[in-house]
Amino acid sequence: MKLIVLSVCAAIVVAGVIGSAEESTSRTDAAVEKGARWLASVQGADGGWGQDGGETSYIRNGEHLESNGNDVANTAVAALALLRAGKQYQPNVERALAFILQRVEVSPIDGLQITNAQGTQIQRKLGPYIDTFLTSMLLSKVDGTLSRPALNARVRKALEKCVAKIERNQQTDGSWNIAGGWAPVLGTSLASRSLFEAKQKGVAVQDKVMRRAEDYTVQSMVNPASPSVNAASAGVGLYQSAQALEQLSRTDADRRKNAKEIDAIRVQLRDARFVEGFGSVGGEEFFSYLNVSDGLKRAGGPEWRQWHSQITTKILNLQNNDGTWAGHHCITGRVAVTSAAILNLTNDVAN
Repeated sequence: MKLIVLSVCAAIVVAGVIGSAEESTSRTDAAVEKGARWLASVQGADGGWGQDGGETSYIRNGEHLESNGNDVANTAVAALALLRAGKQYQPNVERALAFILQRVEVSPIDGLQITNAQGTQIQRKLGPYIDTFLTSMLLSKVDGTLSRPALNARVRKALEKCVAKIERNQQTDGSWNIAGGWAPVLGTSLASRSLFEAKQKGVAVQDKVMRRAEDYTVQSMVNPASPSVNAASAGVGLYQSAQALEQLSRTDADRRKNAKEIDAIRVQLRDARFVEGFGSVGGEEFFSYLNVSDGLKRAGGPEWRQWHSQITTKILNLQNNDGTWAGHHCITGRVAVTSAAILNLTNDVAN
């Protein structure tokens, strides 16, 4: 009789765990779809997005806009999110690519700039060339995947142009913490990540550039209180550590070589106050959570599963009734934050 009772109890527990997991997945899928539908619904007639939507009619009353019109950085991150959200959004992605490619193609060979739009919220927070870094990320993702050969060719040519710009304009310390921005280390993270992903697609990337980026990251961990490191991360340890975790964990060899540094960051992530970042959730936190997720996912195991569960719950509880997410400080715009939220929530199924 005891064995029967225990078996029944065990079955109930297992059923409860499975049911809970299915319920969580269903809630996440619904949240992603609601957010993606909102992004698609506010895409501008020109294929782009701005800080708070793609047309002026979508702007929240009282929301301070750093610029008018649609910009490259918000368009790139929105396209990355819709790319992850499902094939039904492919037309939106291709319209976004048309918006972006047009600007990359007419941009000068020299310098990091690919757009004349200046003073956007995301530029002021992550640096004036965040448009180039996010564009390079997007182009790396779609390179070789599009159905039209002519569009694939345009994407590869634009990607190679962006990669060359990023390589030529790396700072002497190995970063891309250039010309201001509240937390430019996140721009450095996206610059380095875009080069890494471009290399995976067969684009020629200079090894010395990648080595300098890694050296910068390791040195920043050695001297976290230095003025330059503090300024690059706005004094928020989460931003710097999230960048470091992603940078140092990309391959099996990287994880072995940087095991000590990675373990130190894992210890930091056990502290809820550290994970809070600035203390309230802005776009910078969402981008940092994405770096942490990508770093932990590569090694897998219980630490990744626990982190993904924790951050998924946090993000789901922050979704607004209209399907959006908005930052509570710094990057407050719904487009960037909603896009970053979708990328976080779908991280477990991403390639």
